[in-house]
Amino acid sequence: MLRTMIAGLALMATTLVANAAETVRFAVTDIEGLEALQQEFGPFRDTLEEVTGFQVEFFPVNSRTAAVEALTSDQVDFVLTGPAEYVVMKQLTDAKIVTAWQRPDYYAQVVVLADGPIKSVQDLKGKTVAFGSVGSTSQHLGPAQTLTDLGLKYGTDYEAQIIGRNVAVEALINGDIAAIGMNADHLQSAREAYPEVAFTVLARGRDLPNDVLVARPDVSEDVFNTMRDAFVNEGKKLMASVITDGDNRKYEGGFFITSVDDSSYDYVRSMYRTIGVDSFDAFVGN
Repeated sequence: MLRTMIAGLALMATTLVANAAETVRFAVTDIEGLEALQQEFGPFRDTLEEVTGFQVEFFPVNSRTAAVEALTSDQVDFVLTGPAEYVVMKQLTDAKIVTAWQRPDYYAQVVVLADGPIKSVQDLKGKTVAFGSVGSTSQHLGPAQTLTDLGLKYGTDYEAQIIGRNVAVEALINGDIAAIGMNADHLQSAREAYPEVAFTVLARGRDLPNDVLVARPDVSEDVFNTMRDAFVNEGKKLMASVITDGDNRKYEGGFFITSVDDSSYDYVRSMYRTIGVDSFDAFVGN
């Protein structure tokens, strides 16, 4: 009888602990739909639950604006987002940085045809330069800043056009534009798609600020610290669970960096100013 009572109490205690597990809600700004979130971040969620003791629920958002609304209405606790999105999110929600997610070889570049007439950045004066998705860190803001750093004023010294990457590559090959802003992965894709074409990098920018995991400002200190400490103490295990699928392989070889603060993203703010955006209270292109 006593053994039965003890066993019952132990079961009750275990159940109470399980029920008491903190539930946190997690979103990613560039993934739409619960199914896609589960496919790309399912193993990461499982590992995060293991190392934090939290129950992690996915909260799908269909846009970066929806992510901001979810933060301000306490519908989500943690959001993984890009550097360009972060500076607006910070302005609108005062979200707190948990950790940066490093992406190796994450930089902007300006690409031309190796056998074309453009041999220096100065040759782009008066020409048309294509940029990818409006507001993209590596396809728009970063390449524009790279040219600015090298002395060409955005939209003044050259004509800036927003053109889808695949269409832009064809336009470059046909001679309709002079250059394209893109990142290293996109250049590799272009070279694979057009093996007979010689592309070359005319200008390469500095490494871009990392993606960032943020917390809504009123997340409890205990939850915030537990989450941050997980990335400090179990970073290798968490990263291994991130890069198991799809687009997440962009993080392969990277690290989680917790010694990062808001000033690390001032370079992104300078990119916005380069394209004529002086306030950070709205997403470019919305």
